[in-house]
Amino acid sequence: MSELRRSVIFQDYQQAFENITGLPLTLRASGSLQLPLRDSKRVNPFCVLMGRNNKSCSACLQMQQRVENESAIGAKTIECFAGLSESAVPVKVGRQLLGYLQTGQIFLRTPTKKRFMDALRRTGGVWGESELRELEVAYFQTRVVTLEHYDSVIRLLVIFAGHLATLSNQLMIVATTSELPAITRARTFIAENQGEDIHLRDVARAVNMSAFYFCKLFKEATGLTFLNYLTRVRIEVVKQMMLHVHLRVSEVAFAAGFQSISQFNRSFHRVAGESPTDFRERFVGAAFATLPQRGERGRQLTPAYRLSIASPVLALTAR
Repeated sequence: MSELRRSVIFQDYQQAFENITGLPLTLRASGSLQLPLRDSKRVNPFCVLMGRNNKSCSACLQMQQRVENESAIGAKTIECFAGLSESAVPVKVGRQLLGYLQTGQIFLRTPTKKRFMDALRRTGGVWGESELRELEVAYFQTRVVTLEHYDSVIRLLVIFAGHLATLSNQLMIVATTSELPAITRARTFIAENQGEDIHLRDVARAVNMSAFYFCKLFKEATGLTFLNYLTRVRIEVVKQMMLHVHLRVSEVAFAAGFQSISQFNRSFHRVAGESPTDFRERFVGAAFATLPQRGERGRQLTPAYRLSIASPVLALTAR
């Protein structure tokens, strides 16, 4: 989740979304105890003011827990005690939940004086006269959005959540401009040799380091162990290969460097959140996934052809 939040694609989308809609947008990890929209530049001033009261903070956190529980399957919109609506859209890799895109702090119906006073009473707090005026102004300046318009906003987030999920593993293996040159060389070496039986000592030797020091440095730079990183690179190569409908799943597994089908299936499900067959059917289609494959095996998996398929991963690691 931290990699997704720091990614250029999320930050660009967040800025565009907030500028166009005027609504806040955050990416929240599952189980977080922080109020999800507080760091957005578009956070509702009424919510900021109410956050000064402990009881309102407690009510907001309870609401976040509720919206998280109810949005595990799909997008969910819930109304808080003050009448404002918030929405959560799950970001999932297969069946694995990564977190939520959240937006809202708007009215889906016109606010009333009675609803405002009820909200204040439910906080149980003692508000000064100036605070009450500030709260009332902020409450009635909160945007009222039609249900049709808001549904369209949520549909945009559903599409973006799917895009983030697809990119999640790629972001884990992308080099950063601030990392040590040795780590960048190591990423390139792994990408170029992922189809071979390579080990940590091979990569360490390629960047002129001891295995112990390289292991420590690589984990600090990428957040992943060498083996975990290599597995993720191989999975990205497999994904590219499986878009070629004439290649069997078993063929691409061995071509990408996996030593057994059981190892491959476990690794793929752990990283992609679904089985290789489900992935292929989702992106290529069940009909194409079962096309005859005669005469393709020897030609398709030559080293040169395999490298051409893996080129998107090489491009990622070289950035």
